[in-house]
Amino acid sequence: MNELKKQSNRKRDKHLHFCVNEEEHKLIQNRMARLGIISMGAYMRKMAIDGYHINLDLTDVREMVRQLRSVSNNMNQISKRANETNNIYSADTEDLRQRYDTLWDAANSILHGLEKIE
Repeated sequence: MNELKKQSNRKRDKHLHFCVNEEEHKLIQNRMARLGIISMGAYMRKMAIDGYHINLDLTDVREMVRQLRSVSNNMNQISKRANETNNIYSADTEDLRQRYDTLWDAANSILHGLEKIE
């Protein structure tokens, strides 16, 4: 009796059931893993209600992060040299400016790509 009362107070009190074969089950589990979803119920609800999922290709973002690290390393090296010698070379500042422009181009490309997602 107590178990029945608990179920009647549940927020989601309707039960859905369907069967899949082994290949379909593996496909569902792979998609859940790619999206980082661990709850089968949450995944099934989301897919049944929305009917789609978005899987973003973050290759450009990873490249931008790599470039950010490179620029940060260069800035640290230039700062260290400037503190040691009290001199900054124009070639160093030009290199930083070019890398900075590359980062802005990458950021703009990523933003334009995100704007196209519906």
